[in-house]
Amino acid sequence: MQVVRFSNPQSGQPEVGVRDGNAVTALPGVTIADLLARGADGFAAAVTDPSGPSHPADQLAYLPPVDGRTEVWAAGVTYQRSRQARVEESGQADVYELVYEADRPELFFKAPAWRVVGPDQPVRVRADSGNDVPEPELALVLDHAGTVVGYTAGNDLTSRGIEGQNPLYLPQAKIWRGSCALGPGIVPVAALPDAGDLGIHLTIRRDGAEVFAGDASTRQLHRGLDELAGWLYRELDFPQGSVLLTGTCVVPDLSFTLRPGDTIDVTVDGVGTLSNRVA
Repeated sequence: MQVVRFSNPQSGQPEVGVRDGNAVTALPGVTIADLLARGADGFAAAVTDPSGPSHPADQLAYLPPVDGRTEVWAAGVTYQRSRQARVEESGQADVYELVYEADRPELFFKAPAWRVVGPDQPVRVRADSGNDVPEPELALVLDHAGTVVGYTAGNDLTSRGIEGQNPLYLPQAKIWRGSCALGPGIVPVAALPDAGDLGIHLTIRRDGAEVFAGDASTRQLHRGLDELAGWLYRELDFPQGSVLLTGTCVVPDLSFTLRPGDTIDVTVDGVGTLSNRVA
């Protein structure tokens, strides 16, 4: 079961619904932000028994599962492999060793809801970078109080060419048009009780051929999921909730870069596959 955003087949307007099997049952007049503002209990109650119109799931165009004033944030250097990759890119080992070992995690703003790309929508690479990669991640969906209410798959696209020049260039290395993708929907926590043991898979295809594939598991996280959420909410308010990308452990070799026309598939076991083409 997933909570999804989709384009209404008749009006073309965004709607929210619950996908269960081959059908999506709408939650009329509700946004994802509304649900997150209700808190964990309100979110669970709303999505447990939807009563709106039903649509065939395979005939809908899906939108990113985030809207309103909900923000997307991300955590960095939360896996050993991510620490190694950052050191390789920049040659500044001390900075990333400190972040990995410190009590305080690296947290950074990624996108407002309106900048997020959904399933089967195009992502982009930076024209001024020369080295851009996807980062497949488990994303936590948090209510207004910082409680995890669900999970989705995320692609935190990164410009290694810019971040490698200087760690202070991180915002430009992480934030640009088409740099954040989420989807295909939100799996409620009740349907996925053990998010600490999920496989994460990345496949990149170019001209019909696989050019990269990698796998990881959330077991390899250096930090707890609740720990990351707690740091994000420590001195910030999110009245309509947030989404927190938890970091990556699947990193292509430094010689690899995305190209326009590539197709990226991010799969999180129990959550689904997020597929995007590079524009």
